[in-house]
Amino acid sequence: MDSTADPGDEQASRRRRLLLWLRSGRQRLQTWAAVVRQRFREFALGILSTLIALLLLIPFVWLVQEARAVGTDELVSIVFSSGTLDIVLNSMLLTGSVTACSILIGVPLAILTVQTDLPFRRFWTVVAALPLVIPSYIGAFAFVSAFGPRGVLQDALAPLGIQKLPEIYGLLGATLVLTLYTYPYVYLTTRASLLSFDGTVVEAARTLNHSRWKAFRRVTLPQIKPGIAAGSLLVALYTLSDFGTPQIMRYDVFTRMIYVRYNNFLLGRAAVLSLLLLALTVIILAMESRISASNEGAHVSSGSRRPGRISLGYWKLPALGFCSLIAGLGLALPIGILVMWLRRPSPGFAEGGFDFQFGFLLNSVSVSLAAAVIAVIVGLPLAYLSARSDSRFGSLPERASYIGYATPGVVVGLALLVFGIRYASVLYGTVFMLVFAYVVRFVPQAIGTMKSSVLQVDPKYVEAAQSMGDSPLRSFRRVVLPQITPGIVAGGALVFLTTMKELPATLILKPLGQETIVTYIWQVQEAAYYGQAAVPALLLVCISALSMVIILRQDSFDGT
Repeated sequence: MDSTADPGDEQASRRRRLLLWLRSGRQRLQTWAAVVRQRFREFALGILSTLIALLLLIPFVWLVQEARAVGTDELVSIVFSSGTLDIVLNSMLLTGSVTACSILIGVPLAILTVQTDLPFRRFWTVVAALPLVIPSYIGAFAFVSAFGPRGVLQDALAPLGIQKLPEIYGLLGATLVLTLYTYPYVYLTTRASLLSFDGTVVEAARTLNHSRWKAFRRVTLPQIKPGIAAGSLLVALYTLSDFGTPQIMRYDVFTRMIYVRYNNFLLGRAAVLSLLLLALTVIILAMESRISASNEGAHVSSGSRRPGRISLGYWKLPALGFCSLIAGLGLALPIGILVMWLRRPSPGFAEGGFDFQFGFLLNSVSVSLAAAVIAVIVGLPLAYLSARSDSRFGSLPERASYIGYATPGVVVGLALLVFGIRYASVLYGTVFMLVFAYVVRFVPQAIGTMKSSVLQVDPKYVEAAQSMGDSPLRSFRRVVLPQITPGIVAGGALVFLTTMKELPATLILKPLGQETIVTYIWQVQEAAYYGQAAVPALLLVCISALSMVIILRQDSFDGT
């Protein structure tokens, strides 16, 4: 038998090996080309996102330039003056007191509505969150109308011989009002932590003869501390950035003094104070980051079982009284004051030029809608890049956009005002500048919801669409966009509803003669024509209530 290999078979074998090598090479080439295309698309998206982030940071660059133009001697005198020190102390005192009081109200309310047998818990769950729909400046002038000089309460007590009530203005009044309209941040975040808390851990602690208080302090509190910290950060940032309440309560903080300097055409001094306020904001963010780092791993339980209901017993009536007191002060009082002023309008408003026109509401809706649409368009590339990129560079533009969100509206307004006066006079005093301020402030709200939606889309679906010949844009439109549409709508709605309530940036940047609902409310409040503020304030509260519908829809009210 001939053992010599057939030359034809050997040649065929070589051809097969060559064909396999060519096929594998083509596959490697296709894989390499796909990776290159993917990297190129990520790079192009990263460049686009970076340009958008830099555009959003433009106001702060020019703010620094304006502060530098003040001069070294004047800069030092402003920073180290006794007046500036008083402002710093006042701002820190107000922020600290409001944050502490919000924790003292929000955490007990969360525990009562989640872990106890409080009567009508579902009702109190909703009511405890509703003060968030009332802008704090509306609450402030309602409290002044009720408790201020010649207010409703003083008029009611005058026949009894009480001619003077304790002063509502100053730190006490500002703390009271801001606490009532910011504690829901702590309440909602703490409630969310309690709803996701594994109750078997508490039950295990109870089997070790721990009292309920000891089990709460050693087991529950460490688990919900990140939620409390998150809500406290929102309260602190809101308090630090609020302008309307300190202005109405005549309490000198950064936002009020910046606005005073702006009205006196002292833009350089206002810019310096704005940078100091930004520095204080950064300090608060850094403190929250350290707290969050120390709480890392607090949410270690993954169970869904909740602890048994705590019987309030004799504490049931005091608990109901506590809930009723907060609801009465935060909801019933301001709404009652608005309804009262609606039925008893202030005389002389027409002569003062304060007649309300529904065109003011249309102006607010139009600019808010424009801001919502632009925020979604601008935020979508940043959200998509942050959700799909594995590198730090991918999340950097998204993080940069949060600078505007953490910056008070009065600072953003002033920065854009300075920028418009010095370098973009064609845009100064236009609706475009106002809408841009809204986008700078609130685009992270749209980014957050859209990013969450993008993360829920399986990348394999996009890859499958592209393997069938779809271009990246077509695959995004056919596969990704339908799945993230709810997130887009939710993000746009949040931007719209938050923009409707924005006061300081609107006061500074609104075009001449184009009033909005918030600027009208502010004008009549300043002129003490409270009756004329009733209709627009109630309209604004009703529109703002839609934002709470979005928030509460995320909560299934399990166990309530």
